[in-house]
This record gives sequence, C-alpha cells and structure tokens, in this order.
Amino acid sequence: MSTDAHRRILCALDTTDTAQACDLARTLAPHVGGVKLGLEFFGANGPAGFRQVAGTGMPIFLDLKLHDIPNTVAKAIHALMPLAPSILTIHTAGGPAMMAAAAKAATEAAEAVGCPRPIIVGVTILTSLDESDLEAVGYQNKLADQVVKLARLAKDSGLDGVVCSPLEIELIKEACGRDFKLVVPGIRPAGSATGDQKRVMTPRQAIDKGADYLVIGRPITQAEDPAVAAQTIAKELGA
Repeated sequence: MSTDAHRRILCALDTTDTAQACDLARTLAPHVGGVKLGLEFFGANGPAGFRQVAGTGMPIFLDLKLHDIPNTVAKAIHALMPLAPSILTIHTAGGPAMMAAAAKAATEAAEAVGCPRPIIVGVTILTSLDESDLEAVGYQNKLADQVVKLARLAKDSGLDGVVCSPLEIELIKEACGRDFKLVVPGIRPAGSATGDQKRVMTPRQAIDKGADYLVIGRPITQAEDPAVAAQTIAKELGA
C-alpha cells in the first residue's frame, strides 16, 4: 500500500459548529485526504460555512444526496459549483435521466466557473438500512442485488461512482469495473461501536476489497485525540 494511503480517508465532520469544523479540518489535514460536510452542516451554515472550511485548504466532500427531478438537480449542481467541492453526492433512486443530467451539469458548471469537475457519486442503499428495511419500503430485490442494480444504472448514466456499504464493494467492482469509484461509509475500526450503521467493516478490510475512499466520522471526531485516531487508521492502511 502506498504511503499516501491516508488520502483514502474522508473524515465526516458531523457538527454544525463552523469553528469546530475548521479546527478539525486543520488538525486532521496531515492524516486524511479530505473532510465531509453533510446536510446538517450545510443546513445550518450554507455556502458561507462551506467556504470557511474550504479556507483551511482541505478538499471537501459535499454530501447533500440530491434527489429531485432532473432539471432541478442540474440547476442545484450549477448553483453549488462555485464552491468547488471535490466530491458531490446525488441519489441513484432519482433514476437514469436525473443522474445523466447531474453528470452533464457537473461538467458544464465546472467549465463555466473554472474549477475542477467534482467526482459525482450516487448513493445506492444507505448503510443504516438492512434487508428488513428494504422490504418495508417495497423493494423486492435482495439488498446486495439492488445495490448492484443501482450501481450499474449509475455507471450507464455517466456517474463517476457510487456510495455503498463495504459489504457490496466486491460485487460492484466486478459489475462496474475497477475504475468505477466507490465511496464507502460504514467504516469502523476494530473495537469501535457501530452506532446507527448496520453494514460495517474495518478500514483495512474495506481497502483490501477495493474501496477507493473511506468515510469515517465518529471514530475520529469523537476520539480523545482526533489526530492520533486518524493517524492510527492511516498507518493501518499503509501497512
């Protein structure tokens, strides 16, 4: 494994406090490849808060899970592009037309504002869900089959990759190829509490199976020393 293995780690900054998010981003900069800002943070602080965290120099994974009609999602991506996120999420459940519109909008908007095009990834099935949850909302496929189906649809629609649980990594790589990017939450170092995640794996296991990026939040941010926690995970990946 490369000595740059720490760049695979994206730390989820699960806070609405902009100062705390900025402090964490600066603290973790030598040990992770980027930070994730989600709905909670963006809802509280909006683009201004995003820009403050971006001011630390850390790449930002903007996890808004856009899901609407194709035109609305495309316009949302155009509106977000001046922020220059490194990775941006949409929902694969929005369908092929929505995903294709998102991919096209990302290319056009990045060119228009003169920033690098973000990696556009589609959320498949949330890692907080299991087979019984899918059955409750009306899915007829088995969970793994549904994830692979959505991943194939995402690739065919022009997305760069998907968000999936670690349990589906190998299935998706086999179905969609090694270059199809996998952003993987549900990562818990050995001995960590699983919290609200149901489909989990250790960082090293996920990387060995083919994950491109690992989304890790509480095991780092709630550690007594977040920098040491991140460094320990990075060393495990680089071993």
